[in-house]
Amino acid sequence: MSKLALVTGATSGIGRAFARRLAGDGHDVIAVGRRADRLAELASGFPGDRVRPVVADLSTDDGVEAVAALCAGEPLSMLVNNAGVAYYMPFADLPAEKARELLHVKVVAPTLLARAAVPGMLARGAGAIVNVAGMIAYSGPAPAEQMPRRAVYAGTLAHLVTMSQVLHAELSGTGVRVQVLCPGVVATEFHERQGLDLGAVARMSAEDVVTAGLRGLELGEVVCAPGVEDGRLLRAVSEAQLAAFGAQSPRLAERYRQD
Repeated sequence: MSKLALVTGATSGIGRAFARRLAGDGHDVIAVGRRADRLAELASGFPGDRVRPVVADLSTDDGVEAVAALCAGEPLSMLVNNAGVAYYMPFADLPAEKARELLHVKVVAPTLLARAAVPGMLARGAGAIVNVAGMIAYSGPAPAEQMPRRAVYAGTLAHLVTMSQVLHAELSGTGVRVQVLCPGVVATEFHERQGLDLGAVARMSAEDVVTAGLRGLELGEVVCAPGVEDGRLLRAVSEAQLAAFGAQSPRLAERYRQD
């Protein structure tokens, strides 16, 4: 049986790079995106039906349900939840509809698509889910002058990190692998769509991000950070989180007690 991958956000950037790499490596690919013209151009670069374009808007319930049906009904060997959107502005200025779109694309969609794909992967005893987040997931403690105007976006990425870690543990030993891919700044159209000019900023290529993600799966990494040279830093974050989690007590902490 040929390998079959479904990639969301496949019209540009990391999603397009994933679709091209996987198709080139022999996967059949279901490429999901909002722009039919770009999906058609992607598919035209490969023979036959190697790349199957699917137009869907994951900011809508209908779009999520349509792609979830594919995840449940097709024998996926890999699901790449890559679709993304970001609105960089002060929280008080973020229109409710844009906040809703952010949550739908980066929280609702990847959660429901993974939920649809997992039962089939479990039945087949194999599969991989890659949730594309970003290092901004770890930026919560940063001061406002360093990382402003992206509270909701950062929160959605943090959701992907935690969900992926917990799901990995839950599926341990089943043959189904889970990874959260956390690149830094990547040379794609993503920031241009936010009106940001990062032309002078050193950025990783989308192709390198994909290389890291696929190699990270081979290495068994749950959190893959392509631009972090010292992997001990990521392990230290996890160890600190578990230490705080394990330090809970039913007794009120001393600093909160009043004389």
